[in-house]
Amino acid sequence: MRVIDLTGTAQSVDQDYHNQSLIWIEQANEPVLALGRVYPAGFKVALHSHRRTQLWFARRGIVLVSTDDRRWMIPPGHALIIPAGAEHSADMISAVEMRSIYVNVASDEAGRPRVVEVTPLAQNLIEELVEEEDRPVRENRLTMVTDLLLDEFRQLPERPLGLPFPNDQRLARLCRQFLKIPSATVSIDDWARDMGIGRRSFTRLFRAQTGISFVMWRQQACLFASLPRLADGEAITNVALDAGYENIAAFSTMFRRMLGRSPSTYLKTRTS
Repeated sequence: MRVIDLTGTAQSVDQDYHNQSLIWIEQANEPVLALGRVYPAGFKVALHSHRRTQLWFARRGIVLVSTDDRRWMIPPGHALIIPAGAEHSADMISAVEMRSIYVNVASDEAGRPRVVEVTPLAQNLIEELVEEEDRPVRENRLTMVTDLLLDEFRQLPERPLGLPFPNDQRLARLCRQFLKIPSATVSIDDWARDMGIGRRSFTRLFRAQTGISFVMWRQQACLFASLPRLADGEAITNVALDAGYENIAAFSTMFRRMLGRSPSTYLKTRTS
């Protein structure tokens, strides 16, 4: 196993340095690679892929990862599982402290890209692998830690933080506009009217293009927009009202349905 320790100052990570590390990752022969890095806010990672499956864990900060047809938000305490060969790019919504584990996993076992909530056990195992550089190498220990981490990842709860994007250009335009100014009050009729089609035709088109209903997509998009603002310390009331919710209770109900806990509880566990 090889560890790359790049957890220095955020300013030390530039595009050239990042590109060089990507080349190194692809050329390395070790079956498992562990990487730690701090990215500055606004840092962009161009479209690329890996020959290994990547476990991208956001220890601090929020990352937006894009594939050809989906956007994936990785908030603190979550990880995106990226199968080998899947092309993706990334935008750092805030300063990000990231941990990545690259492993050789069969594509059918890795499955599709998905965001999972990382358990305390998985977090400790990830840190164990990243910090191994400063300790005597014990291959049997590394093997046990890696095997346990892979087993744990198969059981991590998936969270609905992947936002499908349509290929239809008219629909994609409305989706991009919505992400800039999300609102829980935007209706199917509003979008159907904008596209000049009937409500039923719009509903069929939206589900065919995204695989989910418009209401579910709207909820996920509102959650996408709220997480960076909440992580920056904005008041829950302001975020809820700006998203078009009448009160905190309605926003909290949506938040709890999507992430399994209230906004205040979620933030407390992610900042402690």
